[in-house]
Amino acid sequence: MQGLLFAVLFLCCFVASQGDPIFDVLKYGASGNGQTDDSQAFVKAWKDVCEARNGYPTLLVPKGRTFLLQPTAFQGPCNSPSVNFKVRGTLMAPKSVNEWKWPSSDKGAWLQFSYIKGLVLDGRGLFDGQGAPWWDCFKKSQCYDRPRAISFHACEGLKINKVTVIDTPGGHISLNGCNGSIVSNINLLAPKDSPNTDGLGVSGSSNVTIRDSTMKVGDDCVVINGGSYMNISRIFCGPGHGISIGSLGIGGTYGAVEDIHVRNCTFTGSSNGARIKTWEGGFGYVRKVTFEEIILQDVQNPVLIDQHYSATADNQKAVKISDITYRNFRGTSAFEEAVKLMCDQNVGCTNLVLDDIKITSSDPKMKTKATCSNAHGTSSASNIPQVSCLLN
Repeated sequence: MQGLLFAVLFLCCFVASQGDPIFDVLKYGASGNGQTDDSQAFVKAWKDVCEARNGYPTLLVPKGRTFLLQPTAFQGPCNSPSVNFKVRGTLMAPKSVNEWKWPSSDKGAWLQFSYIKGLVLDGRGLFDGQGAPWWDCFKKSQCYDRPRAISFHACEGLKINKVTVIDTPGGHISLNGCNGSIVSNINLLAPKDSPNTDGLGVSGSSNVTIRDSTMKVGDDCVVINGGSYMNISRIFCGPGHGISIGSLGIGGTYGAVEDIHVRNCTFTGSSNGARIKTWEGGFGYVRKVTFEEIILQDVQNPVLIDQHYSATADNQKAVKISDITYRNFRGTSAFEEAVKLMCDQNVGCTNLVLDDIKITSSDPKMKTKATCSNAHGTSSASNIPQVSCLLN
């Protein structure tokens, strides 16, 4: 009987181990010395991962190695309902602008993941975008189109957990059309003066969770350029440009964002806290957005709606902003204007609610104030500063 039980247990373990295959990039010829181009080894490993039919296959980037990668695309759909891209080592981009070798005309990102259902990116590893040469090039009025580090397109059920991305040429991570995504415990890091190094950008996605992450970047920590039903919590932002919705409506285009909940986030030394920004001449809407339980430390624009982010020839149209709630804000503002609600003269902002706001000045000698333009809503009498400029 014991022999039979042992045989059954052995068979179960054997089947389980066979069911979740691991594809180590070293076995596909990657050197991991930080100098040799390992791109093709990753492409070959990914092909086998994506074609695997048993269990939940994993592409493994082993710990203690640095892998130099040229711009690379990892495409689906894959055969397994879930695949794991596990980074325990370091992935490094080319060290100079001229060394980047693009495999196609698409130069949007260093690493591109597309049409992969159930993709899991994790492993406590590091993505090094080698952005400094790109920033220097930009400061010389060149290299205006700089790639982001990692892009995800049409990756339903995406999970990103416990990875660090540093020093990207442009933005760090972007999600487009990635419904049902969960992003947690990530670190996005770039110098304060690095140009346009957004942390996490989301567009065209719904049911997205972003939580428990640190973002110290040169632009928006989180930016939502389209989508719905998003929960953003426990984000530590700063330096950076805050958590932003938009900019929407660029070039007269349509933009739509709704049902966004931002809570329990901390902004330190950032240029903005909770920001909504739209272009004149665009159209669409931002509605049903809540910012609550927000901590501010020396933030330049703690609460900001800017519907004049940039003007166009057609000023008759504007993105409609409504049903926006700011609740339980605590901390300090670097500027006198702690609350700025600058809404479009044609459509205005409606049903703005400011409740339990306590934003004082970083300078003990200065008091904070609020300014409004075409903003309609309510403000609690106990708010600091008083937002008496709101219209009924």
